[in-house]
Amino acid sequence: MDRSPFGLPLVFTLGALCLLLGWDATGYDLALAKLSATPYGFPLRDNGFLVHVLHEDARTLSWVILAAIVAGIRWPWGLLRRLALRERVQLAVTILASVIAVSLIKTSSHTSCPWDLQVFGGVARYVSHWSWGVQDGGPGGCFPAGHASAAFAYLGGYFVLRRVSPGAARGWLVGVLCVGLVLGVAQQLRGAHYLSHTLWTAWICWVTGFTIDVLYHVATKFRVRTAKPGQDLSPSLSSAPPGP
Repeated sequence: MDRSPFGLPLVFTLGALCLLLGWDATGYDLALAKLSATPYGFPLRDNGFLVHVLHEDARTLSWVILAAIVAGIRWPWGLLRRLALRERVQLAVTILASVIAVSLIKTSSHTSCPWDLQVFGGVARYVSHWSWGVQDGGPGGCFPAGHASAAFAYLGGYFVLRRVSPGAARGWLVGVLCVGLVLGVAQQLRGAHYLSHTLWTAWICWVTGFTIDVLYHVATKFRVRTAKPGQDLSPSLSSAPPGP
């Protein structure tokens, strides 16, 4: 393993944070929203493909995949067979933790969705999601993008997979980012979110996965230091018979 496994991810995390803060400072969120809207709302808000396929079906598929990964803790399948038991647990926990993190922030957010704005036929006024405590006159609860987390929640899998297959980890990372962006753009076209909402969701999920991976490494080092002489600390690939 790399002597400094967190160096590059940390640089990426901080660099992405700076870019996100810079994007927020431009105020272009509203300008982008206007590209797919009219003074009477968003024409694609009820589009069948965006609503049923890229929203409802995508969310359902995400939960099905997560259920399969949770089941894979006991009955490993595919690439999961190459992961130790505690690594399979880490993968499942990372996904769930990412979804929970995004959901908790959304419940405390005063930011309303673009389709709630007065300029698009709603009742709210535009207020930056960083204006904490400032009400915009709408229902709020729109920051960050919850739906995009159906894909971005899997970003933490990169940290788990890179231990056994760097190539698979990179492929996983690119695939998750692409799917997440597609889901985010779909919601933006409907007026459900701004671009920054999607980007912040990706960053939050990435940081969640990164943090859990750091904790995993700390726990592993502690386990090694406190192990009794001669104790076998090699990770077991499975505590159960391999899956079909």
